[in-house]
Amino acid sequence: MAELVGIFAASHGPLIAREWDRLSTSARDQLNAGFGTLAERINAMRPDVLVIVSPDHWVNFFLNNMPAFCVGIGDQHDGPPEPFLKPVFKHEVLAGDAALGRHIVDTALGADFDPSSSYRLTLDHGFCIPLWRLGLDPIPPIVPIVVNDIESPMPTIRRCLAWGRMLRQAIETFPQDRRVAILATGGLSHFIGVPGMGHIDERFDRICIDLFENAPDDRLAEELQRELLATGNGGEEVRNWVVAHAAAGSRGFELVGYAPLEETYVGCAFAEWRLTA
Repeated sequence: MAELVGIFAASHGPLIAREWDRLSTSARDQLNAGFGTLAERINAMRPDVLVIVSPDHWVNFFLNNMPAFCVGIGDQHDGPPEPFLKPVFKHEVLAGDAALGRHIVDTALGADFDPSSSYRLTLDHGFCIPLWRLGLDPIPPIVPIVVNDIESPMPTIRRCLAWGRMLRQAIETFPQDRRVAILATGGLSHFIGVPGMGHIDERFDRICIDLFENAPDDRLAEELQRELLATGNGGEEVRNWVVAHAAAGSRGFELVGYAPLEETYVGCAFAEWRLTA
């Protein structure tokens, strides 16, 4: 049987890659510290597979087709299409785990979800910037899960909690031996292509962190859904963190690091959920 060995979250943002050599020493140090700590912990868990939960930034989907959830069920997925990322993350193809991906889809269908699925996704900066900065060598096979955090209508926070609980069930009922880690990417606050672009909403970020640390699911769902109405559009990516939180049984959250980096336009945060038996 498969074993869920770790659950993590990390921010992403194009400027982390595109402007890496121009970022201040302080910004690079804070990013290296966050990603470095997660890398040490992930490596220590020796995962056979990474389930990565991320949005799609208009690469696989557009307004004519925007699934709430899409699971990659192929043996291979394409590396990042963005020109700014290709020189530093030189993976044209990334291995997938088709069997686990299909089991997640089948479990979701059995739990009355209606996910989309893809035999070959293109993994953009949301997936690949964290992989680049984590520096995992080799990169384990990936089961990518796309959550629509980009364009309304989006899945509710309550639905993301339910998806996370289902995801854990799917992993723990997978009949093949796998050590599986979950990595949620995105957030926290940022404003992209809207007024306030570049602003970091530290109040929103601190509310998110407090809810993950202290709130039962009902309060987290209610308050986070409300707070998303008053912050930047990039904050919608906290849905991926919610999926990870629910997969951890909604407990065990540890903030590894937080830096409101205006240089990257993102409230950069890093976290682990400590799993208990």
